[in-house]
Amino acid sequence: MPVSALDFRHWMQELAPGKSAADICRRSGVKRSTLAQQLVRGKVPEATVVAVARAYGQNPVLGLARFDPYRELAASTAPPTDAELLSQVPTARFLRELLVRTGELAGGRADPASGTAGHPDAAVRQWVEAIDDGELRQRVSVASGVAPQNFSAQLSANRLSPELAVSTAREAGVGLRNGLVVTGLVTAGEAGWPPEATEGALRRLPDAELVLMASERLAALGKNLRRAATDERAASRVWEHLG
Repeated sequence: MPVSALDFRHWMQELAPGKSAADICRRSGVKRSTLAQQLVRGKVPEATVVAVARAYGQNPVLGLARFDPYRELAASTAPPTDAELLSQVPTARFLRELLVRTGELAGGRADPASGTAGHPDAAVRQWVEAIDDGELRQRVSVASGVAPQNFSAQLSANRLSPELAVSTAREAGVGLRNGLVVTGLVTAGEAGWPPEATEGALRRLPDAELVLMASERLAALGKNLRRAATDERAASRVWEHLG
């Protein structure tokens, strides 16, 4: 949910006293026309808050915590669970770890960037699946007022609005900041995740579970590739029909 434009103006004055909106836009990279439209409409998106906070050296999580409905973020410092961390490990990293353990690939530490949140896999959907106890989606729908089909549609597109991501974390009983990390709004470091946390979770994963998770990821990847190929063939037939 975008934050109040009035509250945003007050926050800007505290964060950058004496600076005009134009000054803030130049420093944060937010287009002046875009911010002007947001202020006129009375709602400023979370991404704008994050960009401005970063520009002026404030942790964007704490910046968001100045606004409703993100007040709880300031006190929510619970570290991510191993299940959450593993949901953010790219499929290629799972396969590399498997090859190392089976002796098919020389060992050695992986590039830390290969195991960080924000990877191109279905990170949001995998995170929800990792923390879902079977009734999470229903609880989130009731708590947030978002229809189950709308929640499912966002997950199918591998995305969640910041407010819904925080609500999902709250209903799952995990750190509220974690939802913002998996959506890519803030970085793992900004949310307070320990350095190399995902690599640590991967190294702690037993061999049998590693094989199972890698196979599940490959199956999902194959399904997505088949769907993409089917869509491409269908589109090609349409264009052929149209001449």
